[in-house]
Amino acid sequence: MKLRALTIGVVMILLAALPACASSGEPKPPMIRVLAAASLTESFTRFEAVYEEKYPDVDVELSFDSSAILVEQLRQGLAADILATADPTTMSRAQKYELLAGAPLQFATNTLTLITPPGNPAGVDGLADLAGKTLAVCVPAAPCGAATVQLFKLNGIEIDAATEEENVKGVLTKVTLGEVDAGLVYASDALAAGDKVETIHTTNASEVVNAYPIALLAGTGNPEAAQDWIDLVLSVEGQKILASFGFGPRG
Repeated sequence: MKLRALTIGVVMILLAALPACASSGEPKPPMIRVLAAASLTESFTRFEAVYEEKYPDVDVELSFDSSAILVEQLRQGLAADILATADPTTMSRAQKYELLAGAPLQFATNTLTLITPPGNPAGVDGLADLAGKTLAVCVPAAPCGAATVQLFKLNGIEIDAATEEENVKGVLTKVTLGEVDAGLVYASDALAAGDKVETIHTTNASEVVNAYPIALLAGTGNPEAAQDWIDLVLSVEGQKILASFGFGPRG
């Protein structure tokens, strides 16, 4: 009888403590989720630090992938606040699907460059020298892949790539691991890779420019905080940050 009374007493104490525990938990801070092209990984990670210093009450969650994949994820119901793509084409697709809350704004530009593993072991001299070499490129559906197709056409060459990656970071990985002789990535990615790659002169690269748009998403749960992020990216400070990571001006 005493044991039963003791057990009931312990249970009552635990039950009484539950509301106190629940109420003592601090509310989660407001959050914005930013979906961005893979080539923005380093620069937007820097933006996250700057933004959270300016707005310490807001938590930022970053998600990077091919622009085409991000738009498809949004179509499938992924909740997010901001979308930044590596070309206007994929952003237009998001606009067509009524995923945006407003008109997108261009915030940066980028161009492709040819890279090899350190020391250029296959002796790649440029685009015209890729015959017989193993090359990694992006899939045509990704902005970096569409730009590659355009660059090849401009140079009048046809190359069968050894591998097509979902996004530009996949191409970069193939090169840094030495799995291919060369790869086509954005200038910003080559800069971020540092001495892990060697950059090769790429004929007509400056003629194929990718413009990067950013937009507020229709499903945002925190439009004011999300707009603060966009304003930071478009600001003079933001443009300096992007330039430091190898991006070109807004244009």
